[in-house]
Amino acid sequence: MKEIVALDVGGTHARFALAAIADDGAISVGEPVTLKTGDYASLQTAWEEFERRCGAPLPRAAAIAIAAPIVGDTIRMTNNSWIFHTRGLVDQLGIDAVTLINDFGAVAHAVASVPEDQLVHITGPEGPLPAAGTISVIGPGTGLGVAHFFRHSGGYHVQSTEGGHMEFAPLDSIDDRILAKLRAQHQRVSTERVHAGPGIMEIYRCLAELEGRAPDLTDNTTVWQKGIAREDSLAAAAVDRFCSSLGSVAGDYALAQGASAVVLAGGLGLRLRDLLPTSGFGERFRFKGRYTQMMSGIPVKLIIHPQPGLYGAVAAFMTEHPQ
Repeated sequence: MKEIVALDVGGTHARFALAAIADDGAISVGEPVTLKTGDYASLQTAWEEFERRCGAPLPRAAAIAIAAPIVGDTIRMTNNSWIFHTRGLVDQLGIDAVTLINDFGAVAHAVASVPEDQLVHITGPEGPLPAAGTISVIGPGTGLGVAHFFRHSGGYHVQSTEGGHMEFAPLDSIDDRILAKLRAQHQRVSTERVHAGPGIMEIYRCLAELEGRAPDLTDNTTVWQKGIAREDSLAAAAVDRFCSSLGSVAGDYALAQGASAVVLAGGLGLRLRDLLPTSGFGERFRFKGRYTQMMSGIPVKLIIHPQPGLYGAVAAFMTEHPQ
């Protein structure tokens, strides 16, 4: 068994956990410790704090998922002051081996590696993920994460993308209204302006305007809470609209990536677990004109593992550093 530190670094928080890779390749991830990145000057000082909390020396290997493109030798995060010097991480942290991966690439590794019981059915044919071919992974959260992986007889290969920044494609008159309002604020409207957590406010305001009423709720957290709980009819309509629209863009990614299956991920996906199967998600996912019949044969699942970023970072480490 090999012990390893798993780390998932976002703009606001860094989650650390001790993980283990069994001799048969099974991955186990311990309870994570969440630190605010703004409270620490660097990755190294946060690492030292995690070691202090563990009360023992840390394993000499690390798998680090980071919310940034992994390009070049120096990575500067957008929403915090941490800087990653990729060639110096081993010396900086006092370890022997490290894997650094984009955070949503790590989620794709998790989808490729978790046991089948960590994937639940949303729409399309039921059954396990295909043993070969491309699988799209889409995660609505603070932003919209998009990746895919290709399964083949020798394993799989993950491709991280910035697909959340593709342009928003309206389908009907309500989408047209949403696009017009966003275009008044932004020169270019990416799909994550609508298909990520904050996008619920754009949908909610648009529906309020459609009905000629003032929006009562003023923040996206409240809209999500009241909409999912069905405590506010307009918020509930906005959540339903979000689910349908997410189906459209998920279908677009499946077409673009030649996917034989799609997996949804992320905290927002988990919150929508009970709503998605009975929402308009599936209908909009399949509604692709001449390709509607083909889309009907593509299964869509949701990963329910509580820490897919950490789990996937360890899975990525295994592919880069085979035992």
